[in-house]
Amino acid sequence: MTHIPSSLPLLGWREMGGITELNIGRIKAKVDTGARSSALHAFAIDPYRKGGQRWVMFTIHPRQKNSDISIECHAPIKDRRLVTDSGGHKQRRYVIETRIVLGQSVITAEMTLTNRDSMLFRMLIGRTAMNNHFIIDPNASYLQGKPNIYTGHH
Repeated sequence: MTHIPSSLPLLGWREMGGITELNIGRIKAKVDTGARSSALHAFAIDPYRKGGQRWVMFTIHPRQKNSDISIECHAPIKDRRLVTDSGGHKQRRYVIETRIVLGQSVITAEMTLTNRDSMLFRMLIGRTAMNNHFIIDPNASYLQGKPNIYTGHH
């Protein structure tokens, strides 16, 4: 049995996160211990080269059921992987690495980019990203409150 230090912050099954590097002040995230990788809702995904490095441009609607607000994001491509979603479908996705703010905590996570329009949450935080950083309470929601960042977006 692994000993878990009780000093770790507690996450509920859903939390409000922020991704400063992508100008996403607030985004609702599902904390998913059943998923290995993390995913971010993205569409109009367009890879390009910038100074010999592979980058990807994508657009995100940070709020569920609201397509009025769009944020254009740019990030270096870390990888491209075949990912199997919860429905068993395989899809080749771009992978970026970014910092996610959850309350007072900041974690670095690999995120796969995929269209999550049909999903309830714009972001999924999987096991790999949460590993040894948090304790999960599946009965609670929004234990970390709103992220402690400001990016100019309201």
